[in-house]
Amino acid sequence: MPKGPSLDPKQRRLAMEVEDHPLEYASFEGVIPEGEYGGGTVMVWDEGVWMPMDDVDPAKALERGELRFVLDGAKLKGSWTLIRTDGRRWLLMKRNDEYAGAEDIATTRPRSVRTKRLLTEIARAGGGDVRKAASGDPD
Repeated sequence: MPKGPSLDPKQRRLAMEVEDHPLEYASFEGVIPEGEYGGGTVMVWDEGVWMPMDDVDPAKALERGELRFVLDGAKLKGSWTLIRTDGRRWLLMKRNDEYAGAEDIATTRPRSVRTKRLLTEIARAGGGDVRKAASGDPD
């Protein structure tokens, strides 16, 4: 998600589908060398649990191109919808609930949920590209 999630139900945020990752990667924070798959600085921005809404099989919902779910994370909470627009491109939208609002959470809460570091601090500690991490540019 190049711009991060939005808590505003009127905002639609681009989310790019990637390959499944092993669960062991969920706690990784550091620098993957440039040129390797996924190269760059990696942060655990949020963590928690999710549940599909409407008693729908998530695999079938993804196949259809629309998945509604609830998050209970350290930062993101409430109901959300993912809608496929084209191939690997999806839109993430916050549903209107008690957790919706105007706060730009990607800006107001930029630190790792695990280590409380900024992306630039993780890059600097791991010998990564601090300038790229500061720009938020994934490429």
